[in-house]
Amino acid sequence: MLNVKVTLGAGYETLIETRGLTATADEPIEDGGTNKGMTPRELLLGALGACAAITAKLYATRKGWPLEGVEINVSSERYKASEYPGTYTGTSANISDFRQLINFKGDLTEEQRTRLLEIAGKCPVHRILTEDNFLFEELVTQAISEES
Repeated sequence: MLNVKVTLGAGYETLIETRGLTATADEPIEDGGTNKGMTPRELLLGALGACAAITAKLYATRKGWPLEGVEINVSSERYKASEYPGTYTGTSANISDFRQLINFKGDLTEEQRTRLLEIAGKCPVHRILTEDNFLFEELVTQAISEES
């Protein structure tokens, strides 16, 4: 089980802690934050891109392919379902559209690049975003310990 502790500080500055590592999330100044960290949505996009890059690198290494680097530009836009420019047949009121522009660097064949694109699209974060999920929130009345 993965576990991350999130603590809201002054304003919107938020500490994110796991495995002895700390990251900061915040909001831009124009939205009332102090701009000391990425927004939660930016962190999500970063997680998606990082996961795709790492997954592709792991696969290329296992295959012995000459992948020298990966650059990914991840973007997202939110739409009302009725205004989404693409095809949508679901029942949600809103749609988040995620796009990744991926550049695999190295002396790779076109077949290798195509396969790496397919593999990047199967990374764990991609799967979390596209598979069914359950979210549970539970109210606690005491401080959350470091061990939880």
